[in-house]
This record gives sequence, structure tokens and C-alpha cells, in this order.
Amino acid sequence: MNRLCFFVLVAQALSAQPPVPPDNDFVHQQFGDSCSLDPQWKPVTGDLNADGVEDVVMVARCTNPVIDQDEKDFKVIDPMNSFYGYGDPKVTSGFGQTDPRLKGVSLLIIHGADAEAWRSATPQAKFVVINIAVKTVAVKKMKINKKKSTAAIYVQEATADQTTSAIYWDGKKYRYEPMGASME
Repeated sequence: MNRLCFFVLVAQALSAQPPVPPDNDFVHQQFGDSCSLDPQWKPVTGDLNADGVEDVVMVARCTNPVIDQDEKDFKVIDPMNSFYGYGDPKVTSGFGQTDPRLKGVSLLIIHGADAEAWRSATPQAKFVVINIAVKTVAVKKMKINKKKSTAAIYVQEATADQTTSAIYWDGKKYRYEPMGASME
């Protein structure tokens, strides 16, 4: 490589702006005015649907996301209550949290598309996960069987037993998997 090409590449790398994290304007554009980011949690990224494109998970407070899902083209889901037997969001969205500090806490998930990933004007898919009592959230690899692993959203739940659970994409939908309670 000649010196000119090297200096051009270095100049491009130095002038590249770091990605801007999502803000409330972005959330309102993607999910409507009923959802706002909760500043207590930082967005986390990973390839949740194994398509090679970065996806994002944001913790937000949503007053009634069901009313915006058709207009903003996202799906409200309740994988935890589905795991325990009944996860119809039209019904379970009224359940809410027993702790008033967790009222309306939801996970916003955007499956990225093209080179812009989750920042794309037309993402591949969007989801609002309701009825999850979030204390901490992280995206890490999870083995779903002996041969296959996938990225999963690990949530330490703000429940009495501080259960850790994983929410992962099975290729068609998000599934909830309780992992166990805290040893504290």
C-alpha cells in the first residue's frame, strides 16, 4: 500500500463519527409516543436473530404500546406469560407489575436491516416485550441445544427471588426461558 492510500485510510478512520445511541426521538419515531427510553438502562446490541446484522434492545416505559403497534409496524409480545401458559398481549397487557416502580417497563427490540442495521429507516422487525420486571439486561450467547447457540437477552428480574431469565429468537418468535434465582 502506498503512503497516500495509507493516509487517506487513517484520515477516514479518524473522521468517522461513533454511532449515536438511540434517544427518545428515535423511540417515538419507531414505537410511538406511548414509549420513552428509561435512562436507568443503556441500550444493548447484538445479533439476536442470527442474520449477521446488528439488532438493539432498549429498556423503555410504555403506557399502552398495543394502540401504536399497527401504525408503527411492531408487535407487542409477552413471552414470559406465554411460557407460563397464556401470553395473549391483548389480555396480559392489563396485568402490569405489582411494584409501582416497574410500571410500564418494557423491552424494545429492533431487528436491523441492511448496512444501517437497527438504525435503518425500515428495520426488518420490531417488538415490544411486556410484563418483564427488568433489574439488569445484557445480550450474551446461549446454548439452546447441544449443537446450536444463539444470542439471547438475559434479564435479571426485579422480583423477590431475583430470577434470571433469557429471551431468545427461535427463528419464528421470541421465547422465554427461566434460568434460576439469585443465590443472595
